[in-house]
Amino acid sequence: MTSIDNRPDKGGSLRGAQPARSGLATPSGPALALPQGACDAHVHVFGPTSRFPFAPERRFTPSEAPKEELFALHARMGIERCVVVQSGAHGYDNSVTEDAIAAKQGAYVGIALVRLDIPDAELRRLDRAGFRGARFHFIGHLARAGSIEDVVAFGKRLTDLGWHLQIHFDSARVHEIAPALRRSPVPVVLDHMGRVDASRGIDQPDFRALRELARDTRFWVKLSGAERVSRQGTPYPDAVPFARALLEDAGDRVLWGTDWPHPNLDHIPDDGVLVDLIAKIAPNQAQQQALLVDNPLRLYRFAR
Repeated sequence: MTSIDNRPDKGGSLRGAQPARSGLATPSGPALALPQGACDAHVHVFGPTSRFPFAPERRFTPSEAPKEELFALHARMGIERCVVVQSGAHGYDNSVTEDAIAAKQGAYVGIALVRLDIPDAELRRLDRAGFRGARFHFIGHLARAGSIEDVVAFGKRLTDLGWHLQIHFDSARVHEIAPALRRSPVPVVLDHMGRVDASRGIDQPDFRALRELARDTRFWVKLSGAERVSRQGTPYPDAVPFARALLEDAGDRVLWGTDWPHPNLDHIPDDGVLVDLIAKIAPNQAQQQALLVDNPLRLYRFAR
C-alpha cells in the first residue's frame, strides 16, 4: 500500500503513513512483575484485512496486527485484562474489536467508534458484546465525528448503559474542549496524557489545563503514550514527570496502556520498556495496584 504522508507530526507520529511493522516481533521481557489481574487499558487490533478490511475513508493505513499477536504479547508481559480501542483505520465497523474481545470471554472489553446518530438498538448490542465506551477524536490526523458540544450531548444516550466518553485530542485543544467536557453527563477518559509536548516542561499551559481536569472526579486519564509525549526517545525519561503528576492528581482515576501496536509513529516502541516504565511512574505497590488493577476494574466492569 502507498503511504500518503510520511512526515512526523507532533510527538513523533506519522500522518497517513504505513509503518514497516506494527510491533516488535519479540519485545524484551520486562523486569517489572505486574500484579495479578493487570490491565492494558489501551490497544488496537488491525486485521487480518482478508476478514476485517480497512475502512475506505481511513486517514492512515497500518500494518496488520491481529488479535493473536496481541494475546501473545500480553502473555509475555503478564497482562490478564485489556481494553481494545476501535481504530479509525477500521472506521465505524467495530467488528474487528468485537471479535478480539469475544475471544477472551470477558477478560477484554472494547471502546467503540460510533457516529452520533447510531441507533439505540446498536448501542445496546455493542454493550452486550462487551463495549464500555465511545471514543471521539479532536486531533489533526484523524477524522472527527462532530463538535465537542455534539459529543457531550451524545453522552446523555450513554448514561443508562454505564458507558463513558473517551476523548483523544491535541494538547493545545484542551483549552477549547474543557468547558464542554465539564458538562458531560457521563465520565470522561482523556487519552495519552493529553498528548503534551514534554520539551515544553511540566508548567506549560496545556498541561496545567489537563491537570485541572484530572483533579475533577468526573475525569479519568490514561498514562499511556509516553513514546508520543517524549522528545528524548526510549526509554522516554522526559515523559515520567508528566505521568507522575497526573497520578498524584488522580491516583484513583488513572489508567495505563501500551497503545500496541503503536500506529502512526516514526519508531516501534519496545513494550517491555513501556512496562518497566511503570516502576518509575508508580514506584510503590499500592500505586501499581490502583493503576493496573483496581482502577480498570471500577471503570470497565470486566465480566471476569
